[in-house]
Amino acid sequence: MERRSANIRPRFSGSVWLQVKKLIGQHWSPEQIAGRLKTEQDIRISHEHIYQYVYADKRSGGDLCQYLRCQKKRRKPYGSYDRRGIIPNQVSIDERPSIVDAKRRFGDWKGDTVIGRRHRGALVTLVERKSLYTIIGSVCRKTAEAVREAVVASLTPYKERVHTLTYDNGREFSDHQQMTADLEAQVYFAHPYLSWERGVNENTNGLIRQYFPKNRDLIAVTKAETDYVMNQLNHRPRETLGFKTPHEVFFKT
Repeated sequence: MERRSANIRPRFSGSVWLQVKKLIGQHWSPEQIAGRLKTEQDIRISHEHIYQYVYADKRSGGDLCQYLRCQKKRRKPYGSYDRRGIIPNQVSIDERPSIVDAKRRFGDWKGDTVIGRRHRGALVTLVERKSLYTIIGSVCRKTAEAVREAVVASLTPYKERVHTLTYDNGREFSDHQQMTADLEAQVYFAHPYLSWERGVNENTNGLIRQYFPKNRDLIAVTKAETDYVMNQLNHRPRETLGFKTPHEVFFKT
């Protein structure tokens, strides 16, 4: 027992734990931290061990736990038919080129909206499928014209990397034909209520809700706020990207 206790070593040093605490404070998940440390520094720590440290910190009165992202699962009580109406001249996702699903190129975007408390204000979110690069715009009212202007303004700087856009069947995207003309990109629509066709949007909106919770009014969101959240999400490593960040993948840095 003496020999065994003499050979016990801490799983990682204090300096590494300082790195872990810093990254948790930047809202990185334990999985992202473990993957990045292994990739960049060949430091092998399981994400479960990081969770144990976080919860031990909580028991001792620390505040690291508040930076972990928690998400409740619930089933939405959808009706038996689509009450939102049909968007004129929409093109089904069934007609979208197969190269989009293969993710072999940059420029295929998914769009959605995040609604504020009591439907006051909204965020227009755009995610590039291959890199997960995220752009966020804000609108005071979720009208078709306001959403179109936000989408066009957000994607115009990247126009050469805009080939397709895919939305759900929300009426706020009914001005899709003008979007097609402005961005020279084809717009497609997912099937109603098939959330798995918009998995990227669902996950990204969950990440955004960490900064803009459901009880918040979004009518007065500033550009500085959206820029901050974009910076946080685009410089955070993702497991699906081999623990590279969306910014690194999109800009090939």
